[in-house]
Amino acid sequence: MKINFKSDLLPHVLAILLFLIITLSFFRPAFFANRSLKQGDIQQHIGSTKDLHDYRVATGEEGLWASSIFGGMPAYLVSVDWSDEGVVAMKKVLALFLPHPYGNIFLAFVGYYIMLLAFRIRPYFAMAGAIAFGISSYMIIGLVAGHNARIGAIAFMPMVMAGIHLVFSGKRLLGFGVTTGAMALHLRENHLQMTYYLLLIVLLYGLVQLVVCIREKRVANLLKDVGLLAGAVVLASATFFGPFWAISEFTKYSYRGASDLVNPVTKKSQEGLSKGYAFQYSYGIAEPMTLLIPNFFGGSTSDYLVNNQSSKTYNALVQSGNQQLANQLAQATSAYWGPQQLSAPYYAGAIFVFLFVLGIRWADRRLMIWLVSVSVLSILLSWGDSFSSFNYFLFDHLPGYNRFRSVTFSIVMILFAIPLLGMLGLEKICSREWSADELKKGILWPALGVIGVCALLALIGGFGDYLRPGDLQLPAWFRQALVEDRIALLKSDAWRTFWLISLLFVALFLFLKGWIREWMFIGGLWILIGIDVLGVASRFITDDSYQRRRDNYSLEMTPAEKQVSRDTTSFRVYAEYDGHPSYFFRSTGGYSGARLGRYQELIDSCLRPEFESLVEQYGRTGRLFQPERRVLSMLNVKYFISGGGRDEYFKNDYANGPAWFVKKIEKVQSANEELARIRKVDTRSTAVIDVSKVKLEDNLEQPDSLATIFLRRFDLPYIKYESDSRTPGLAVFSEIHYPKGWHAFIDGKEVPILRADYVLRALEVPAGRHVIEFRFEPLPYTIGNKVTFASSWIVLLIVGGSLGWSLRRRK
Repeated sequence: MKINFKSDLLPHVLAILLFLIITLSFFRPAFFANRSLKQGDIQQHIGSTKDLHDYRVATGEEGLWASSIFGGMPAYLVSVDWSDEGVVAMKKVLALFLPHPYGNIFLAFVGYYIMLLAFRIRPYFAMAGAIAFGISSYMIIGLVAGHNARIGAIAFMPMVMAGIHLVFSGKRLLGFGVTTGAMALHLRENHLQMTYYLLLIVLLYGLVQLVVCIREKRVANLLKDVGLLAGAVVLASATFFGPFWAISEFTKYSYRGASDLVNPVTKKSQEGLSKGYAFQYSYGIAEPMTLLIPNFFGGSTSDYLVNNQSSKTYNALVQSGNQQLANQLAQATSAYWGPQQLSAPYYAGAIFVFLFVLGIRWADRRLMIWLVSVSVLSILLSWGDSFSSFNYFLFDHLPGYNRFRSVTFSIVMILFAIPLLGMLGLEKICSREWSADELKKGILWPALGVIGVCALLALIGGFGDYLRPGDLQLPAWFRQALVEDRIALLKSDAWRTFWLISLLFVALFLFLKGWIREWMFIGGLWILIGIDVLGVASRFITDDSYQRRRDNYSLEMTPAEKQVSRDTTSFRVYAEYDGHPSYFFRSTGGYSGARLGRYQELIDSCLRPEFESLVEQYGRTGRLFQPERRVLSMLNVKYFISGGGRDEYFKNDYANGPAWFVKKIEKVQSANEELARIRKVDTRSTAVIDVSKVKLEDNLEQPDSLATIFLRRFDLPYIKYESDSRTPGLAVFSEIHYPKGWHAFIDGKEVPILRADYVLRALEVPAGRHVIEFRFEPLPYTIGNKVTFASSWIVLLIVGGSLGWSLRRRK
């Protein structure tokens, strides 16, 4: 077949240009003003990965062990560059070499456009759907927060679905190539929660296909398609072999895995996250209405009405005449009045919600059932503990589901479904002739239903009380102003939605009646989408969202940190969930979504209570008492940096140091006993060991009181000590015990690493002078990385070959 440039190539060239222009203009400060987004989580990430970055630059190798956060943990989920150059090359080419993370938005456009083409949507409609998906508020809010991996993983979800649908549509070779490449790209982003949601979308699609094939007696064809796709997934997964092996191994020991602690009431150990933690961020029952009306619940929790001088809230505070009271109440002026602690509205676009409704009526039935099912499941999952009977059941029984939190992220499934079903419906509507009666029943009545709901909300302002939990404690005059402002926000956006849908309906009606041409309708559709989706997305990113690029990639020391940095010995500082101190020091805290489970239990049971007691005691007496920081001292915490701006520090002169020989071993029989005892013993002289898990020699009971052990070298994957003792003894190290990958050597001979004091490493050291070495050589990296490297290039060749062969056949 001869390729016609105007019909076969021009629309796709225009689509790429359109996506590029939107990306460049929407993030123009990043491209044209040498600025970058102030991504809060990325700033934390930079602090937490500084040591890994420095080691990579200095040696050209991977550190693999993140020593500066949470006492030390595997770097798999922090910062490791895997050898997946083939997949990296694919992403760079697809993103037209746009810089990270802005290229992820461009890739979301491209991926959704490819998917809509695979579902036989005409290119000019597909462009509109791609824009709605790629620039949705969900994507922009996530990007501004610094959730780059999540946004990157979402960007490739539509492309994976495109490949799967191509296979089921008979284009097996092309579909195989697209699925393989897209799945490899998706997995490389390493956000398994988004992979989980993608799996649910695909499973529902497969279920619908299974029912159809059984009815049409085409099960044999279905099995062939599934087998081909299974091969694509296996190939793609091979490019993720190393990371997946590492994550699977680490998860068992993370706080998302099973705990060794036994609940004294249930007599059971916790498996995965707790329900309270997993469902901490859950939608209220009516909150999915933000898909249609972004300010249905007032907007974002970070939008404060006091910042708007024309608001009734601001004027009420001014008129109160009490500046002190006004300053206090200003913190309670959040526009958001829903049930969540932190929230921002995920908006699908008024136009696409309207088209989604039409798609339910007119799209292909099997695809409609699939996408409506995806949408319903998405909302049910997003409700979290607001619909506990359903979600608690899934949490307890759905494999792997109890590993994830922030269930509001599941709204990505309906955001995936709405533009697709909307475009399928619009394509069907615009591809047939219409009688007056059909227009009335099939288009007019559904449109009037949606428009009527919007008009009703615009007139009456909804049905809630517009108050957050705790707002009832506010003064009545202030509370009334808050309610009036929140109602006004809802009404304003309801009118906005009303007019957008009404204008689209009029344009669609005129087109179907033949009174305007197709290009005029498409132009109107693009303009309305631009006003709609881009307008709301712009609410969450302004010039204030950026800063000078150089300021985004380095952190400055606070006055307290400058004082602490003068100490050149080996120590840790106390911090909790803050990556800033980790940029300069080894820290007890940091930033990571996957911490070691035992260490998290140590934070909850020991570190936080000890620190709070220390602060209270210091404030009362002006002194630090040694018994109040036994566990902090065993982690070699020498400094406590406190204050909102980290402008004050306290020194701990009783820190245990990098390593020490203990005088006494206290044996316990369970993890519960071990955790309880380390809070009561002097960790410098006594080691608490759970002998139900650790086997000890009997010759350690007469230690040398003059024994010494010194740290001589500390690199991320390698640590060296020298010891001297007249008798065998137990040496404890202020390094976190991790049972996989670490190897210990005494004078070059490997010895077993023991666990002491719940989280620390310990060794049985013979008498005499010795060189003690620790090396971190995890198999998921040493072996898995080789598989990842080879398979990434194989996948690149397969993708290129399948696309080339498909183009050749088309010619």
